[in-house]
Amino acid sequence: MTTKKTAHIISHTHWDREWYMPYEYHHHLLIELMDKLLDTLDNDPGYRYFHLDGHTIIREDYLQIRPDQRDRLDHYIREGRIHFGPWYVLQDEFLTSSEANIRNLLIGHLDAKPFGRISKTGYFPDSFGNMGQAPQILRQAGITNAVFGRGVKPTGFNNTVGEMDSYKSPYSEMIWRSPDGSEVLGVLFANWYCNGMEVPVDPAAAKAYWDKNLADAEKFASTPHLLFMNGCDHQPIQTDLSEAIQTASNLYPDIEFVHSNFDKYLQALEQTVPENLVTIEGELRSQHTDGWGTLVNTASSRVYLKQLNQAGQTLLEKVAEPLAAFAQLAGVQAYPHHLMTYAWKTLMQNHPHDSICGCSVDEVHREMVTRFAKSSQMSQAIVTQSATALSEAIDLSQAAWREGAVPFTVFNTSGWSRSGTVSVELITAKKYFPEGPTPQALAKELGMQALGTLQVMDEEGKVYPAKVEDLGVHFGYELPKDRFRQPYMARKVKITFFANDVAALGYRTYALVASASDADEVVLDVVNVQGNTMENAKLKVSVESNGSVTVYDKVTGITFAGLNVFENTGDIGNEYVYRQPGGEAALTTEGLMADIMLVEQSSSRAVFEAVLKWEVPASADETFITEKQEMVPFTERKAKRTAQMVPLVLTTQYTLEAGSGMLQVKTSFNNAAKDHRLRALFPTGLISDSHYVDSIFEVAKRNNKPAEEWINPSNTQHQQVFVTVTDGVNGLLVANKGLNEYEVLLDEKNTIAVTLLRASSELGDWGVFETPEAQCLGEQSVEYTIIPYAGDGAVSGAYAQAYQYQIPWTVVQTKEPASQIVKTSYKQDEPGVKLPLAGQFINWNSDSSPLAFSTLKFAEETGDLVARWYNLSSETANLKVNPSFTVQAAYESDILERRISELNSEDQEVAGYKIVTRAYQVGS
Repeated sequence: MTTKKTAHIISHTHWDREWYMPYEYHHHLLIELMDKLLDTLDNDPGYRYFHLDGHTIIREDYLQIRPDQRDRLDHYIREGRIHFGPWYVLQDEFLTSSEANIRNLLIGHLDAKPFGRISKTGYFPDSFGNMGQAPQILRQAGITNAVFGRGVKPTGFNNTVGEMDSYKSPYSEMIWRSPDGSEVLGVLFANWYCNGMEVPVDPAAAKAYWDKNLADAEKFASTPHLLFMNGCDHQPIQTDLSEAIQTASNLYPDIEFVHSNFDKYLQALEQTVPENLVTIEGELRSQHTDGWGTLVNTASSRVYLKQLNQAGQTLLEKVAEPLAAFAQLAGVQAYPHHLMTYAWKTLMQNHPHDSICGCSVDEVHREMVTRFAKSSQMSQAIVTQSATALSEAIDLSQAAWREGAVPFTVFNTSGWSRSGTVSVELITAKKYFPEGPTPQALAKELGMQALGTLQVMDEEGKVYPAKVEDLGVHFGYELPKDRFRQPYMARKVKITFFANDVAALGYRTYALVASASDADEVVLDVVNVQGNTMENAKLKVSVESNGSVTVYDKVTGITFAGLNVFENTGDIGNEYVYRQPGGEAALTTEGLMADIMLVEQSSSRAVFEAVLKWEVPASADETFITEKQEMVPFTERKAKRTAQMVPLVLTTQYTLEAGSGMLQVKTSFNNAAKDHRLRALFPTGLISDSHYVDSIFEVAKRNNKPAEEWINPSNTQHQQVFVTVTDGVNGLLVANKGLNEYEVLLDEKNTIAVTLLRASSELGDWGVFETPEAQCLGEQSVEYTIIPYAGDGAVSGAYAQAYQYQIPWTVVQTKEPASQIVKTSYKQDEPGVKLPLAGQFINWNSDSSPLAFSTLKFAEETGDLVARWYNLSSETANLKVNPSFTVQAAYESDILERRISELNSEDQEVAGYKIVTRAYQVGS
């Protein structure tokens, strides 16, 4: 008996908010589309459903211009005819952080909650590769499927299931498994998400259309349920679809044609899929393709966007959220959910794949810079308010320092204990404008005050070596909550010192005090300098004549030489794809001579500067211009680089801090060249066929050598915080700030190559779109760090160092010295809460643990404190948490911050690669 086939026709439009046109051009078209959709739903009962592309922001964008249509739109969402969510935006998964991926799903669910309906479709239609932990994340959100367009190569029925490897499937349906074992039903758009667009009404045209499209779908389908996506990129809705479906039904009586939705299609699919589906595991990055269509080089398009994103999302999730959580736990400030949501939404409006990937027209990316600034400004306002509220609640009466001290508090918002060099500007004296005849007179009076000899003291009275810089007199102002702004003139100093052992998720209070001969000086590691070499207790670093460095790891006895040589090649690709000109040899700085000088030396750190004066080709040649205009495919281009040279001066600062196991690097340059790529090279010399890379809620293991099908000469890949090569005994790790592209070279040295800049001139893809600003001309600055280590990267603490490297310290002046303030009435009332001089809000067993800390925040719906960790190891790990606050109840939670089950112990066994979230009902 033959099972009747069902053609599920799902109407949708893949809505890139911005791409080959600026946002407002797309916005204008969206209004037209949504107006037409609502009219069609009103007038055609046969037009039953519409899939709103998996993201809730479309509703916001539409109602921004059409608020009068709110009730009409919301009616169809509640009725289930418009399918809404589950994401806020369709993000790029690899270029946004782990927590950003979670917040995207969480906020999408919160947006949809008032309607009582949300699409439970794990929708990834056009992601440029898919994160390996997606099945676990989706499962925790109650989603049992994933629908995606890239990452897996369908093979059709010329192969049997037994012959498939883990990244091919004979079907469009498969099982997708995360490293922890979580599984979802995966559905690949094997014929893309437009295989049911523009269905003909005319019988003759419909016959030709369906004969082809039905055969194409049947080629990959494992069940009688065939998927046809009625729409494409920015596709207007098909208003005569009901008539077209009737035509198809008349032509093919043995096939049921239905206007469907993903809920119905996936339910039918789950009931009929065969048991022998292929299981694919982990990351889906199109590994088993020719390597040209993976679009991985979007990780290096417009690096400045990636840097802004890294800084913005780190400030929000690793600083603003935990500080605001500290403040609520301390009882000094309520958690600002509304401000956090605004900051997150503004940031995530830059996270759609065509936005954060840097593969749009220039106008799009100019607007993104403004959005990054808006989100970061809100985050910084939350940070300042939270840190100030906390510092004002610290009880200074037990401090060891004398009257006249200038206290300040150092917050560590990372999940591990932290030591390092901290800089902060402090006010030593201030005068409000009413205190003098003029601001100029006040400035003169303050400027004449002698600072004396100053030093930094901790709460126990121990003195820390510090560099103190007199910054002179500056204007400032306060914004009291109960009166008009209060302008003042202030005498300021900048201090730089080594903050030692600040507790994870905690703080310590220090003070700037007058030097005292009887004070005990804390004993710290120091950085010694001799010639062009600097060393501390862990590392010895020599800056070589060509500007590279040799790093000797004192712990392991291993030397890594030739680190941070620069490589330059041409690029005749586009914003999506890097393509080196054929036959071109890479240029490097290995044979150059650098100007080297020591620019800073103190007890806490030393900084060497190496300046390389280099020349590189100015651009691609004239052939490239013609090839772009004629849309010659990038794989067929013959262009070379011009013989004309332009200067590329690279100024690199190497910083080694006391007691630190990492060498920090900052490279600055003025880019005057076009059509090229700049990379930093780190030969590891370690023997291994694979490497490890920080990805989304995992450190993924990837092969150095690509699959047999791979013909692209380049094998660049995505990273989040770091990439590392290890031979199982020793390892070399390179962490970064917003440098998301790397490659492990097949050069017998397992060299890690990190892309610092890629300059291109066109969008690419389906048309000719010039993008001159993608050349990234002008001043550039990039930051990264080198970490040698022994043993396992997680247990050794190397990964924790890398994670902390991205997180800035938060330092705030605690209180102005009372003796210097005449108008004390300008100060707010003292808070009733009293905090100790040093504290920790959550203590967990972070030492030598394979667990990574991810977030601390408050849940909006339950009011619970939410903390999250994830296991970097395949082995079960123990999590032991000691909160410093009163807990009424503790719950196992999930990524949607729901209470799953009550925990009876602070000890918890965390399975390999598991993402674990706890929710604390905080008591008084």
